[in-house]
Amino acid sequence: MSDSRITPAHLYRAVLLAFGLVVAGLVFQQLLTLVLGVLIVVIIALPLGAFADLLTRLHVPRALGAVIGLLLGLAAIGGLIAAIVPVFTHEINQFVHSLPSIVDELRHRLGRLTGTSPSRIGQQVQKFVNGYTDQPSRLLGPLASVGASVAAGLGALIIVLLTALYTAIQPEPLESGIVRMVPPARRHVAERILSRLRTAYLGWLRGLVIGMLVLGWLTYLGLRLVGLDFAAFFAVFTAIAMIVPYFGALASSVPPILYALTVSPGKALVVTGIYIIAHQVESNIIQPLVVARTVKMHPAVVAVGVVAVDQLFGFIGLIVAVPILATIKILIEELWIRPIEQGDLERALDEAPRRSPAELLVARRGRIRPWRR
Repeated sequence: MSDSRITPAHLYRAVLLAFGLVVAGLVFQQLLTLVLGVLIVVIIALPLGAFADLLTRLHVPRALGAVIGLLLGLAAIGGLIAAIVPVFTHEINQFVHSLPSIVDELRHRLGRLTGTSPSRIGQQVQKFVNGYTDQPSRLLGPLASVGASVAAGLGALIIVLLTALYTAIQPEPLESGIVRMVPPARRHVAERILSRLRTAYLGWLRGLVIGMLVLGWLTYLGLRLVGLDFAAFFAVFTAIAMIVPYFGALASSVPPILYALTVSPGKALVVTGIYIIAHQVESNIIQPLVVARTVKMHPAVVAVGVVAVDQLFGFIGLIVAVPILATIKILIEELWIRPIEQGDLERALDEAPRRSPAELLVARRGRIRPWRR
């Protein structure tokens, strides 16, 4: 019979195992944050590098071209904000002033639709509001954390922009360093992966910018045509929410539909139709023409992947959810699926050495799908 007594050595091993697991968990979380930061830097550096390459052909130094690209990008974002903020702020102020009457009208509408007494719904809403007004710490605590997060986010943004600028100015050392980490016989695979990742990231970024502009304008024009107030506010919110695939579109359509419901159920249906048409135009015209050629993923994979990315990286990860999923897809294809298919072809060639060249060509076409970058 074996000795089942717990010795000090067993205890030491258990403690060391628990300590190792804790350290591994902490390192894993830090690695996820590092990977997310590197991905964001690369995504920003790629368009800067492409713009610098364009100016290099005009005999402009690469460093100066990257700086000009960054300044133009910041100026474009600043100009867009300056053009939107006055109208946006005005509509927000109107929305805040009208919020009590909107909530009251929505309460009566929901009461009539659900058969619930409007006073009961009002009591529930009032109880929720009183929970914060009677205990201000419940509201001030999150506000303080949000303020600290904003300050930390601004500092991180400056670091990311500077790192992306330096990366765009001199990308060769990083690219060659990554390739040299791979054995010489496999370096062509690493170069192909980097090329595919660059194409996918640029395609997603280009599609995101175009899609946000198109979706925002379509939503704004549609809401203005039906005479819905706060059209600019809802349109900007819809364009920003597009960053999160699928779930952002759903979340952005809820506030305008609920507001239209306070006017009439018919107008709520019309607003619902506007959002359906706008998102269909964006997903069936803009995405296939701009993004699908470089980022090919099934919608179900994207929907499930967004949930997984949220669990791993948090809210910030949702902003770059599509590049993360595209990276995983490309790595799986290049490091797993492609070698399997090439191995199948080599075995087929070994098993049929007497086939004619035409038959071997047919076998090759049938076993390996063409890969597109």
